[in-house]
Amino acid sequence: MEVYESNCLQETEKIAEAIAEKVKNGGFLALYGGMGAGKTSFVRGLVKALCPECLELVHSPTFAIVNEYRGSNINIFHFDLYRLTDEDDLYSTGFYDYIEQGGLTVTEWTELFEESVPEGAVKVKIEHIGENGRRFTVC
Repeated sequence: MEVYESNCLQETEKIAEAIAEKVKNGGFLALYGGMGAGKTSFVRGLVKALCPECLELVHSPTFAIVNEYRGSNINIFHFDLYRLTDEDDLYSTGFYDYIEQGGLTVTEWTELFEESVPEGAVKVKIEHIGENGRRFTVC
């Protein structure tokens, strides 16, 4: 387990860049944390490190459910599971098809579908600490 702390957006992005080393060859990255925890900011740092040519595309996929960042070295599939209600909803998004494509699947609100997280996934729990701080626990 690794623990990082951030007090600003730039530090959050730097932490994500460091964690990007663990998933640079693809896989599954599960993000946990409440509203406003910094999940999308974390993804921005991840994309900056792994496929910087897609950086301007990064935004919360709350209404789209999934954003695709197709880079020259890796494809990143960024899911927001918050609006999904059950396994049928998850399936209808093409979630499992994205995982099978390879690349890196990143999920926000993973706690809502914990049973769908593949074995071997990198998990990042994001917590508020203090007024502007965040703690990132990686396992």
